[in-house]
Amino acid sequence: MSKIIFITGASRGFGKLWAEALLQRGDKVIATARNLSALNDLATKYGDNVLPLQLDVNDRSAGFAAIAKAKEHFGTIDVLVNNAGYGLFGAIEETTEKEARQQMETNFFGLLWLSQAVLPVMREQGNGHIIQLSSVLGLISRPVLGLYAASKFAVEGLSESLAAEVKGFGIKVSIVEPSGFDTEWGNSSATHTTEIPAYNEVKASHQAAIPPDFRGDANGTTAAILKLIDSENPPLRLLLGKYANMLVKKEYSGRNIEWDSWLETTLAAQGK
Repeated sequence: MSKIIFITGASRGFGKLWAEALLQRGDKVIATARNLSALNDLATKYGDNVLPLQLDVNDRSAGFAAIAKAKEHFGTIDVLVNNAGYGLFGAIEETTEKEARQQMETNFFGLLWLSQAVLPVMREQGNGHIIQLSSVLGLISRPVLGLYAASKFAVEGLSESLAAEVKGFGIKVSIVEPSGFDTEWGNSSATHTTEIPAYNEVKASHQAAIPPDFRGDANGTTAAILKLIDSENPPLRLLLGKYANMLVKKEYSGRNIEWDSWLETTLAAQGK
């Protein structure tokens, strides 16, 4: 049976790719973007099966209004895909207050507002699925992407708690954690801090460590997302891409070694 799916950030990248794949197979999609004209091609091609909405996810009241309009239009919302977000590139010291707040506003607070907005709809239905787009950098961090990673670490913590809170209402939560893919995320969708030359070597070393095949084909993620949406028992976390799996497994192995090496101190801190 077809589903009603609300996708933020559907103007390009993963959002556009997944929206079109869902529409192609007969689902109905509420596609949102800051620039409504970026959704014209979907509206022309898929007609009444798509509801294009202009939405800045940073605007909490606009998010609630968009969910209400979607519910009124289609009668239900089966799935929310919180995809809107972008990457801020730069060293921590380089980051301005405005840049830091904007990164958190979109990647974390925007996702929070839409999650809050859709929950009453899904509770009333007694079912629903909230899919949060995180990143492999929601589980590990790297130089130059500290603020982006912080926003995604926040998404991880929020979403894990949310999953436990809403399970009894029949609502499922999944966190999607891609590694690098060939979307506009690192290019036209990215923002960059003003450089402090002292960090040039750190940035160069980080760039040199990225394997040439790190960026996967974004089209390859479509089947995984469709499977996730169709699953009766979806996972809380879903890594996307071979490097996501490799990096996370390596990182957590190293963490366990470090934790064990300090175990005596850890246990002693408990006191009597």
